[in-house]
Amino acid sequence: MDQNKVKQLIMDRLEEGIIVLDADFTITYYKAASTEITGFDSDEAVGRNLFEVFPHLDKNSSTFYRVLSTGKPVINEVQNYINYKGKSVSILSTTIPVYENEELVGAFEIFKDLTNMRELSEKVLMLQNELYTKGSGKKASNGTQYTISDIVGESPALLELKSKTKKVADSSSPVFVYGETGTGKELIVQAMHNLSSRHNKPFIAQNCAALPENLLESILFGTTQGSFTGAKDRPGLFELADGGTLFLDEINSMPLELQSKLLRVIQDGVIRRIGGSATKEVNVRIIAASNMEPNMMLEQNIIRLDLFYRLNVIYLYIPSLRERKEDIPLLIDHFIKVFNRKMNKNIKGVTEEVKDRFMKSEWLGNIRELENMIESAMNFTDGDYIGLTDLQYYNIFGQTPVFKGKEKPDIPKGMGLKSAVEQYEKSVIISAIDEADGNCAKAARKLLIPKQTLHGKLKRLGIKSWEEDQQ
Repeated sequence: MDQNKVKQLIMDRLEEGIIVLDADFTITYYKAASTEITGFDSDEAVGRNLFEVFPHLDKNSSTFYRVLSTGKPVINEVQNYINYKGKSVSILSTTIPVYENEELVGAFEIFKDLTNMRELSEKVLMLQNELYTKGSGKKASNGTQYTISDIVGESPALLELKSKTKKVADSSSPVFVYGETGTGKELIVQAMHNLSSRHNKPFIAQNCAALPENLLESILFGTTQGSFTGAKDRPGLFELADGGTLFLDEINSMPLELQSKLLRVIQDGVIRRIGGSATKEVNVRIIAASNMEPNMMLEQNIIRLDLFYRLNVIYLYIPSLRERKEDIPLLIDHFIKVFNRKMNKNIKGVTEEVKDRFMKSEWLGNIRELENMIESAMNFTDGDYIGLTDLQYYNIFGQTPVFKGKEKPDIPKGMGLKSAVEQYEKSVIISAIDEADGNCAKAARKLLIPKQTLHGKLKRLGIKSWEEDQQ
């Protein structure tokens, strides 16, 4: 197989664009991004000077100039400029110096189109502004769906959590919430807001894993007109939540640099919009949540120690469904009532066999998994009660199916527990990398672990990643 053809095929399939320069800023290689944001093709670019092809760039705004001047790489920087055809574009670029025999001979840059994401960010800010501010003389909703009465269960673990929630509701101290996926963290947080004296003020939730760092920063702090191409004066979530509560879910996905800015806001109560010089005081209660254990976050340097201590003034642990199985019958009845209304049915309950299976299940997806199971079964139930035959083959969370077929996995012959666990871990990682099309960063996010942890596992388990294959 011709390796050059394979490499070219791979390059052609990449969404990102690539530019290679020599030390005199002459373009020696150019591959257009899939969106053709630069406005020219390879034939027009190769052999020309960078500043001729990008006339609106200068020494201050060019990452290439910075890299060739300092010899140091620039990683994941957003650049805003006017392209060759006069169109305003935003790109996310990484620029790396190239050395030969310890001499700096050029640089290459990999860039990705952020123009649509910037436009999306503007739209998000505009919609959030409309949602959380007054309009037409009517007071807007505070943004919540749940109160303390929506928390279903009477187990000791849940009653203790409800008690703590009531005690700390009216405090302004930051809160750190930890719970596995599907345990109902936002439900608890919304209940806390509605129990507080802030209940008439906005409750705003933002998932920190949903957006890239630069967009998340603009959404949190707002933007100033001219701070980047097309930017307008928009308040961020801190301003929109003034007087109320800002809930930052999956705080473990927030980049460390942005965490330092969040820490300053918590300490000083002052924000500054991106591109602006004016500061504004905000009165916002910060509640952060994670589906990763705090100790693990700290050990893997996923969260700044100083930020964690500042957030962890009040700590709430949301028990898993495995720790409160006595609540399962109450939750079953609750979800059946909910879906009876939605589906216009009159299901009365589940059979004893189903209840027994539910009580024995590990529920790795917790309450969300139970809710989905009830909804799925009610789509198939013809009688008054949900039976075993109404339950679908279930393996969503990597859990061994407990409703049909064998309830216990076979023990691999000639293999101990450690080897069996490693084999399973290896298969899960390979599947995640395949689903992420070889992108280790995406695979790490799917696995809910840092990228550096994934690379360590790849090395330990002897897995070759797509990225390594290209080296």
